[in-house]
Amino acid sequence: MRAVRGLCAPLLLLVLSVLGGTGGTGGTEVLRPSSGTCIENQCFTLFHRTNTFMDAQDACTEQGAHLMTVRSPAAHDVITILLENVTDTLWIGLHAPGGCEGATAPPHPLRDFRWVTSDQDGNFSNWLSPPGACDAPRCVTVSQEKNFRWVEGPCTVHAEGFLCEHSFSEPCGPLHAPGDTVTYVTPLDFGGVSLQSLPPGSTATRTRSESTYVCFSGQWQQAPWNCEVHEGGCEYRCVQDPHSPPSCYCPPGHTVNPNNRVTCEPQEDDPCAALTCAHFCHKEGDTYACACDQGFQLAADGSSCVDFNDCRDGYTSSGDQCVDRDECAQAPCEQMCTNTPGSYTCSCYDGYIKDPKDPKKCALHCGKEECPAECDPNNRFQCYCPSGYVSEERGDEVFCLDMDECSFFYCDQLCTNTYGGYECRCSPGFTLVDVFKCVKNQDEDTDEGSGVTADPTFTTSQAVPLPRPTRKPSGVTRGGLAGIIVCTAVCVVLLVFLVHHLVNRRGTMGEGEGHAFKAAETHGLNQVIPPPATRETLKMIMGHAQ
Repeated sequence: MRAVRGLCAPLLLLVLSVLGGTGGTGGTEVLRPSSGTCIENQCFTLFHRTNTFMDAQDACTEQGAHLMTVRSPAAHDVITILLENVTDTLWIGLHAPGGCEGATAPPHPLRDFRWVTSDQDGNFSNWLSPPGACDAPRCVTVSQEKNFRWVEGPCTVHAEGFLCEHSFSEPCGPLHAPGDTVTYVTPLDFGGVSLQSLPPGSTATRTRSESTYVCFSGQWQQAPWNCEVHEGGCEYRCVQDPHSPPSCYCPPGHTVNPNNRVTCEPQEDDPCAALTCAHFCHKEGDTYACACDQGFQLAADGSSCVDFNDCRDGYTSSGDQCVDRDECAQAPCEQMCTNTPGSYTCSCYDGYIKDPKDPKKCALHCGKEECPAECDPNNRFQCYCPSGYVSEERGDEVFCLDMDECSFFYCDQLCTNTYGGYECRCSPGFTLVDVFKCVKNQDEDTDEGSGVTADPTFTTSQAVPLPRPTRKPSGVTRGGLAGIIVCTAVCVVLLVFLVHHLVNRRGTMGEGEGHAFKAAETHGLNQVIPPPATRETLKMIMGHAQ
């Protein structure tokens, strides 16, 4: 009996580490794999559910696992086995955050991608095509249609399924049962009769005797075992207390089979009927008493059950203790994540700050007058600047220059330019409303003094206001530049029209002279004498001309 009691605690801890979140909670859909297989100390499961990459990783985490990593040809072979009769597109655990910093590092088989375990271990890769743009987060899928090659794409699209990877230690081999058939069920909700490697917590049931066993420390232990693991292997319910080993019990009208100690048989006289137990009844020596399910305790009346306090947010139950849950394993942050007791914090790489609209995401940040632009290494013509900056090419390089928003007169009254933004303020007697408008105060005398008020400010980014405004990138404003362009275009149009008109007129005159010359050749040249009135008129014109 002491050996059995000593087995319970370590068995529970080890099996729970494999079970993870398998089984779900009340009111939540239980996610079950379509198929699975185990090799040595790892199991791989396939799930058919349309999900984004993040949702798929969360689903694997709930199973006590993570999206599958394919670090070797052997892992690639597992994919071909699981997807042999599957045509869906499935997520694996390879992703790259937004930004191109990792793409500029020395070449690596994984490029700028990382496994969901936050590493680039392994030299195996199986890419279908050259690298794409690195300006947005990208994730990887596999499918039979693409010959199981790695295909990168947006993480927000919905794939038709995903592959999870579970790790464990001390697996069990097949149960020795000569002449009998054994059915195996893993804690990952898949099983069969021909499995060769099984994780701790797997059960094996012999067909003839109906005896049940659990895998623990590489060995098969016969039921009943710890009640918190698969009901101790009992057909109906399991009960235990600190002073006795686990035991099985059956519903009213049935009793436990004395041979295998787990199955139930019909019983004519039911000693539990009179106890009216809220949950169940079990035998204690020669008598019977009420007991409660896991998470409840027996009330003072000896028959009803009451709930006791569960773990608070950010913690999960492990045996009789609440332990911190590592939220970073679910990759909730766009760039960097730090786990904290009961929670987590997101942070950004150098050159980025937290996005004010979503603290889990990061945005480009400069914080000074000019900075080098972030350019895609696969397309040097595609460069990005922080909000409030404009790009400027200098030879083969591109820089981001702070834009003086105050020159565009966004503010009603006073404006202070800052790196990446600007601040609107009002004179005494006015109040700043709607970010940039100044409204006259009705209860103040606006003729008194001058200056600025400490009203709320507005910036286009998270830049900290500096004591002096930044210089303008150019002496010409956008409005002035637009006017110069329009005037130049009008002048060019007028010049083209004038040239076209002169050419057409000269062509018409040349054509008339040609016709007159031909007429002279045909009919000869005759002197034309104008009539007298005409001669007098010509003399008058010539006289005026002289």
